[in-house]
Amino acid sequence: MLSSDLFELVQKYNVPGPRYTSYPTAVQLSDQYEQGELDRAFGKRRDKEQAFSLYIHIPFCFSLCWYCGCTKIITKDQDRGDHYLDYLEKEMSLVRETIHPGSTLKQIHFGGGTPTFLSPPQLRRLGALLQSYFKIHPDVEFSVEIDPRRCSEDHIKALAEIGCTRASLGVQDTNEEVQKAIRRVQPFEKTAQVTNLLRKHSILNINFDLIYGLPKQTLPLFHKTIEDVVSLEPDRFAIYSYAHIPSIMPAQKLLDENDFPSTEAKLGMLVYAINKLPDYGYNYIGMDHFAKETDELSLAIKEGTLQRNFQGYSTHAELDMLALGMSGISQGTEFYYQNEKDLGKYYALLDKGELPVFKFLSLSDDDKLRKQIIMQIMCRGEIDYVQFSDQHEISFPKQFSSELESLKQLEADGLLILFEHGFKITSAGRLFLRNIAMVFDAYLQQKNHQTAYSKTV
Repeated sequence: MLSSDLFELVQKYNVPGPRYTSYPTAVQLSDQYEQGELDRAFGKRRDKEQAFSLYIHIPFCFSLCWYCGCTKIITKDQDRGDHYLDYLEKEMSLVRETIHPGSTLKQIHFGGGTPTFLSPPQLRRLGALLQSYFKIHPDVEFSVEIDPRRCSEDHIKALAEIGCTRASLGVQDTNEEVQKAIRRVQPFEKTAQVTNLLRKHSILNINFDLIYGLPKQTLPLFHKTIEDVVSLEPDRFAIYSYAHIPSIMPAQKLLDENDFPSTEAKLGMLVYAINKLPDYGYNYIGMDHFAKETDELSLAIKEGTLQRNFQGYSTHAELDMLALGMSGISQGTEFYYQNEKDLGKYYALLDKGELPVFKFLSLSDDDKLRKQIIMQIMCRGEIDYVQFSDQHEISFPKQFSSELESLKQLEADGLLILFEHGFKITSAGRLFLRNIAMVFDAYLQQKNHQTAYSKTV
């Protein structure tokens, strides 16, 4: 059971708010932009030789999981994968013209949807396209999201052949009743089988995705899920809070809201994971990520290179991320942009020889400052005013005086400690990182700011 003090904090701070996979958040991107603005941004990128990260969105899924908030298309027609690859090639050709010829690809991530919707030959073709259009770093980190229900040994062989080094398996929960409630039945034996096959073919870095707060979940069942998954010894866990926003994700209306755990039980699952996983050798990275001491996320914390992007916590904070495919969001130091979310429009723009950009945002100087603050809160849990002021040639206490005043209430509630030259987030405060970051979000203070966010806990 949760302590009464912690439960009171949850009741107070469990409010809608961004997840801060970026700042500004994706809702700030606008479809009202000038083409010249986009061209100038690409021109600056083309002039600078740099390493970069690449995200490729594969939107197709064979079946609908009722809880899912991803951008996806439900189909059983695998030929659509070939057609989609035709257009990814067109996009690669255009994107290559917007980067410096000497720039190297240091991170690759296939997300979705379900990347393993693609057949093994289609995966090999995608790997060949990457080799053809980009200069790949010899030590590239190459990860893929896998639905174990739709992943054969041939899929894994193909992924290994194209250079995949890391896999993230969707597990969510190991209890059959919970799985039935969310329409994603996945026997634990299948998860174990795919995990073993990945290791057999030398894809040794493995992450499991879990979700807490799902219908039919209880604390004892969640404890059992943790016991099940640690037995397979993955390198990382991402344990996400279920976000129930049926106004945006209509499929969630199919879930029975009477089956959801209470707020207290839901938070109890996260607290259990935070308290229990270190006993199994997993560090709490922050918010919803855990990693073994030897994992790159744990090392990134020590080296100060941990970051958050649209896939959650990641390494290589210095890399711009380019996104290919329908709905993909690219993140750079100067600008963000998002591809068309409608597949037909995505195809139509590429047919015209145009990049399928739908929305764009140029970051202001204030955006860049606040981005650094929010990312330090989310990734380091502390701010040093002197260091930050020297780095950015400002006076942190003066420029953010109203925000620091707002932090006093969070300090009174035990979420952080204010010092003369900075602040540090407490153990309790690590459960409320989003709330602390929200203090520095200028867009939330705007009177006309309206959007649907998931709750922070």
